[in-house]
Amino acid sequence: MRCRAHHVQVLVNYETTWYASNAEALNEVAAGKLGEIRKVVVHDGHEGPKEIGVGPEWLPWLTDPVLDGAGALFDFGCYGADLMTVLMHGETPLSVTAVMQTDKPDIYPKVDDDATVIVRYAKTQAVLMPSWDWSFARKDMEVYGVGGSAITVGADQLRVRYKGEKAETEVTAPALPEDQKSSLAYLAAVLRGQLKPGNDLSSLPTNLVVMQILDAARQSAKTGKTVELKPLAP
Repeated sequence: MRCRAHHVQVLVNYETTWYASNAEALNEVAAGKLGEIRKVVVHDGHEGPKEIGVGPEWLPWLTDPVLDGAGALFDFGCYGADLMTVLMHGETPLSVTAVMQTDKPDIYPKVDDDATVIVRYAKTQAVLMPSWDWSFARKDMEVYGVGGSAITVGADQLRVRYKGEKAETEVTAPALPEDQKSSLAYLAAVLRGQLKPGNDLSSLPTNLVVMQILDAARQSAKTGKTVELKPLAP
């Protein structure tokens, strides 16, 4: 890629990257506390961009099927696809199956306002649920492994349960390091050479797979067929 040849960093900023709860869920998986991951469910969205007061500078673009490409699917599906790609160490999924619908055609006549996406790997499935039709704003993730589960609650809480336990335990996630607490702190650390994105949530390699997933989801919803994927050329 040209950016690599010219030593240019290309980074993607997602709000959920700066959630300590998500970081701790990723750490639980990396440490092997949950065992091999079998299923991940991610809920993202809010009541709708018009409903929450998105301004005229942004709303027309966000609801334009040509300019933005989709509605809730692209607006909020990216968060779950990003987290899942990191959980799977950058692996390209085997297939993507999706449905999109418009529950509020009087408000969003041109784009979807609700979607469900099934992302399939060899031994793992992710279910992404981006929507502009939730009754409240939410960004939470459920990770289920053969040895336990971790469910994020807001930006800094988790509910965890390990194999053999009878109930969940609510825990507070450790604070993120100073250079990873916000997009600007992270950007500054990368530009100073203090952090290397590698294949983290903000990195270009991760987000190329994210775009594969979202584009396949759009294709699947339009055709009614599962879309099979292959790894991108390096």
